[in-house]
Amino acid sequence: MTVSTKTEKIDRLAALTQRNEATVGASLWREAFRRLRANKMAVIGAVIIALFALVAVVGPWFAPYSPTAQTWRGEVFANQGKFVGMRGENWFGLDHLGRDLFSRMLVGARQTLLVGVVSMLIGLVVGALIGMLSGAAATLGGKPGQRIDTVVMRFIDIMLSLPSLLLAVSIAAVMGQSLTTVMIAVGVVQIPIFARLLRGSMLAQGGADYVLAAKALGVRKKRIVVTQILPNSLSPVIVQATLSLATAIIEAAALSYLGLGNPDPAIPEWGVMLSQAQRFFDNEPMMAVYPAVGIIITALGFTLLGEAMREALDPKLRG
Repeated sequence: MTVSTKTEKIDRLAALTQRNEATVGASLWREAFRRLRANKMAVIGAVIIALFALVAVVGPWFAPYSPTAQTWRGEVFANQGKFVGMRGENWFGLDHLGRDLFSRMLVGARQTLLVGVVSMLIGLVVGALIGMLSGAAATLGGKPGQRIDTVVMRFIDIMLSLPSLLLAVSIAAVMGQSLTTVMIAVGVVQIPIFARLLRGSMLAQGGADYVLAAKALGVRKKRIVVTQILPNSLSPVIVQATLSLATAIIEAAALSYLGLGNPDPAIPEWGVMLSQAQRFFDNEPMMAVYPAVGIIITALGFTLLGEAMREALDPKLRG
């Protein structure tokens, strides 16, 4: 995906939340929620997310065995290609060290959710701050503010022009192997997306009637930005946060797969589990299938809900 395609998609999402003056009655979010309830894909996405969150929160308490205990080590001979598959006491079988895969999947869901949420929040907070300052400067800062906005946006465009995974790998390689490194690396990749999105949304709101009225009444520019423009510009950011969770989970898993994640392989995390399983794929492919399916389904849930929210906020699709 080229940088122009990326920026076009982001700017399009920013423009979706401009209020349609012909729309009366239900508020933007109330109408969007009504459309979401009628969208089957949104419902499926919400159910997947709810199940994933439930497993991540309460799953470790219901894990039948310790995820790090090599209880059945004597039954597995990885060097000889002898593994233990699904059976009554081990629903998903055993890994190469004789650990219960089902327990590791349950506990690993929490680590996966933690990495995804923290990464998204890093990108959201830092990106929104940059986007708010740039958008405020462009909207109400006059010519000096527009120059500041131009400089900031050129830097953001440079970040967007870099492949996200390559940028994340580079940051993780420089910072060293750790779970914190993965969160920061994936979070940094999300920063330019949120920055450009909020800035574009604020520009779209800058010419609204309520902003012109506030200016005419002599309201201070800082107050207009904080109390008027910014709150009405957050809708696309919320939508993007949902989509970014899916991206963050996939990219964090990719970094773990490349050996840049948690240095302690005993701590279960789906990306780490997938990395460990690649050596034994020919003899026991299910070791890789379980975490891979978990990552795919979880990312699919966030993507379905995020895309449905994008459509629900599109004024061209409102009925």
